[in-house]
Amino acid sequence: MSEDALEYIKSHEDGVLQSDLWKALGIDSRKCSRLVAKLLKDNLISREIESADGIRTYRLRYSRQVSSQTGKFRSLMAIELFEPCAGCIEECMPEHCAKLSEWIFAIVIGESGDIQSKKVDAARS
Repeated sequence: MSEDALEYIKSHEDGVLQSDLWKALGIDSRKCSRLVAKLLKDNLISREIESADGIRTYRLRYSRQVSSQTGKFRSLMAIELFEPCAGCIEECMPEHCAKLSEWIFAIVIGESGDIQSKKVDAARS
């Protein structure tokens, strides 16, 4: 359902009103609020307070900014869950996948700044 909501928001260049989103998706406003909260948490959308016919609502816009790491490894992601081979067209085994190895090393380096300090810390334990 969140994929449908995101696609609907993406398809409107000026954004959409949250009150229109739940109607378009055929869900109730409470479920829509939970969906929007999830998309906001994942930094996939932004929202601004707006008044429509005197009623407070929010304008939802797709966030085009995606981190370089997320963008680089987008084919390894399914929704926001990591799936090693999701979207991959290469026929390989995950144990020998260069893209997967690169992604894992990026996480390790991102946590410690460089891979050498991570190895030293592990050796001391």
